[in-house]
Amino acid sequence: MTIITEEIDQNPPPKPTKKAPKPTHKTPKPPQPSTSPNPFSFWFYFTVSVSLLTFLLSSLPSFSPQDPKSWFLSLPTNLRHHYSKGRIIKVQTDAHQSPFEVFTLPEGPKASENVVIVHGLGSSSYAFRSVIQFLGSRGVHAVGIDLPGSGFSDKSVMVEESGDGGALGRFSEVYSLIQEKGIFWAFDHIVETGNMPYEEIQIQNSKRKSVKVLELGPEEMGRVLEQVIDSLRLAPVHLVLHDSALLICANWVRQNSGLVSSVTLVDTMPGTTTLPLWPLRVPVVRELALGFEFVFARLLSLYCLKKIHTSDVEAHRVLLKGRDGARAVVGTGKKLNSSFDLQEWGESEGLKGMPVQVLWSSVWSKEWNEDGQKVANSLPHAAFITHSGGRWPQEDAADELAEKILQFVSSLPNSVRQVEEEPVPEHIQKMFDEAQGSDHHHDHDHGSHGHGIGHAHDHSAGYMNAYGLGHGWAS
Repeated sequence: MTIITEEIDQNPPPKPTKKAPKPTHKTPKPPQPSTSPNPFSFWFYFTVSVSLLTFLLSSLPSFSPQDPKSWFLSLPTNLRHHYSKGRIIKVQTDAHQSPFEVFTLPEGPKASENVVIVHGLGSSSYAFRSVIQFLGSRGVHAVGIDLPGSGFSDKSVMVEESGDGGALGRFSEVYSLIQEKGIFWAFDHIVETGNMPYEEIQIQNSKRKSVKVLELGPEEMGRVLEQVIDSLRLAPVHLVLHDSALLICANWVRQNSGLVSSVTLVDTMPGTTTLPLWPLRVPVVRELALGFEFVFARLLSLYCLKKIHTSDVEAHRVLLKGRDGARAVVGTGKKLNSSFDLQEWGESEGLKGMPVQVLWSSVWSKEWNEDGQKVANSLPHAAFITHSGGRWPQEDAADELAEKILQFVSSLPNSVRQVEEEPVPEHIQKMFDEAQGSDHHHDHDHGSHGHGIGHAHDHSAGYMNAYGLGHGWAS
């Protein structure tokens, strides 16, 4: 008989016990130290960030424009030689606007017929250098003008603006202050005074200076042309207008026919520009066209002329690219009169009896020949003459173009020069009056007077001393 016994568990499971009640009050945490914004650390990180951004922007050519002197010294030799033969004229289109500089290139004897050459958009007096030299060597006083925004003329002006430009404007002012005073300027100010220079930043922001591209319309360009002619005492002039220069100067010619002896139009078709402006409007295309010489050379060969020396391609590219030149040209192009009527202009009162000739390329294209016929029909009283160059004949047919201009000017009666006596400065006149009223040292006073007048006359429109390059140039 088997006896089954049940083994008693020696380790019975523990009985559930009641949880201890949680304390009704929380254990206080140790107090954490209060943190207050540290202006030192804030400005340090801000300065470092802006400095890095400044470095990145300055590494890009578009955001680091050269100062005028550095830009000039980086020019190729042919451009510097061209500049050295020129003359700067100060002009002002508005009483409330600062004056700016216009580059002119004179050649030939002054006591002769005056021919003033005005280039089209995208070009400059450099393109007419051979034409001007040819005319000067044949006894004609030829003057090429760089329109504002082109060539060596000013392409922008400094203007002072007031008001808040928003967050971007404030950032720009801080950026300008750092450029002016140094990276750690504000940090040093905090160390010295314990305060951030908010007041100086606000003052800088209230008187913000900015560079404004010169975008002049035909009316303002007319004032520039008249001031140049007046400053150089050229009136009356034989005016040569190339390409879009007709749209720029047409109204001025009509309103000032007494200052113009004749007009020569060179491959000018209203409503178009030889060098297209659309590649200069689009930022990426503009950087591509003006950033690479072979791309710009291709652009010229498609629209302007078939053959041109490599050094001259580079010269045109540099002048158009430098100092906001492309933006100025595009801005001026937007202000041209797209509805200009050539026939109406030719029949206007100011053009009646004025000699006009049209020089036109006969080898560019069939369509261009047809456009030339339209121009001839719109100006029936004008002499229509063809040439063998492209639409920029001043480059690939310079001597032929200059010869046709010379023949036209020589066939006309001699111009009657408008001579005005230069007023004697007040302090010189006072010296003269004192010399006349004195019997003692009369000869000495008279000699002093003569020197004074000569000095004032020599500097009435002196040769240029631009770009900080020391003494002026002589032609």
